[in-house]
Amino acid sequence: MSSQHPTSPGESSGTQRPRRGVVSYVHRGGRMTVGQQNAWERGWGRYGRDIAELPPGRLDLDAWFGRQAPVVLEIGSGMGETTAELAYNAPDLNHLAVEVYAAGLGQLLLRAEKLELDNLRLLRGDAVVLLREHLAPESLHQVRIFYPDPWPKKRHHKRRLIQPEFVSLLASRIDRGGTLHLATDWQDYAEQMREVCEAEPLLHNPHARQPGGWAPRPVWRPVTKFESRAESEGRVSRDLILERV
Repeated sequence: MSSQHPTSPGESSGTQRPRRGVVSYVHRGGRMTVGQQNAWERGWGRYGRDIAELPPGRLDLDAWFGRQAPVVLEIGSGMGETTAELAYNAPDLNHLAVEVYAAGLGQLLLRAEKLELDNLRLLRGDAVVLLREHLAPESLHQVRIFYPDPWPKKRHHKRRLIQPEFVSLLASRIDRGGTLHLATDWQDYAEQMREVCEAEPLLHNPHARQPGGWAPRPVWRPVTKFESRAESEGRVSRDLILERV
């Protein structure tokens, strides 16, 4: 399957197919730096694809990665610092990062170059479209969503990513025995995440008897800038790790 280079990498992916229901992002501005643009031009053709430009049907991940290995999907990779580190530390896994902002993907390409990563692929656009139209059921080993937009105002809570419909879709794409790993520093969002995920029949919380039902913070998860900021502002980060049954 050939890659297709976006015509305007500095813009948000506003060419997504129109659809109804939940979406995995909200458009915001942001331009690439010269370094990010150069990394994009060097690496996007091999390592990246636009979700809106994928041909119909399932994405052949084995062919794209050039090998068979368990796939970890990260939704919302941001500027890629955590993503690159996790991919570097787990070379036996195929890492798939989904992000809507080209500048973040350009920065992740820079990091991937520096670390000489070949087990990382990037997708720009709506993760919901990717999951529904291009990933087969039970095809993912793990899904990670770290520090999604908390939409802290109560009237905006309906915009939060972690909603029943989306979690049901996620769970259907995770292989049995695989995991869904969420993290946030907003207590009410963490509680909403737990309630939504524990209500999903395909997911089981093995830490349900732990205080609050939270998982111990994994030592392998890097401390993100969001987590550092939350700590300085007095907010506690919580990890929620569910198993696919």
